[in-house]
Amino acid sequence: MPNKSLVKMAFVDAPAYEAAKHFGATTYRLQHRDLSGVQGFWVGLSYFLPGGGAETDSSDTEKVYVVLSGSVAVISEDDKEYELGPLDSLYIPPNAKRRIINKSKAPATMLVIATYPKQGGARRCRGSRAAKT
Repeated sequence: MPNKSLVKMAFVDAPAYEAAKHFGATTYRLQHRDLSGVQGFWVGLSYFLPGGGAETDSSDTEKVYVVLSGSVAVISEDDKEYELGPLDSLYIPPNAKRRIINKSKAPATMLVIATYPKQGGARRCRGSRAAKT
């Protein structure tokens, strides 16, 4: 039976995690099944320093990126570039290859909403508070 209680997660309690292939970035889990019990998706927050980003990658999950401040470029496998500024969002379907780069001189903050991996790749949330750079 699904949880029928509201679950608040304070940012101060959000665990940092190491996002694969990210550089010049600090990442936090805001909502996750291991934290609040959310079952269909998880929500993360990424801070990208100038020049920071993520190497080309794909996954079997759906994702939505929402830039909260600053700007990032998301580049698809066919080199189409999507420049995202504050409150711009981008849907990434399963298995779509893309890379991220902050080309600006200011940090960027991005919300990430993603479904869980379909098989075997389900990462558990770890409570490390160590910031990654």
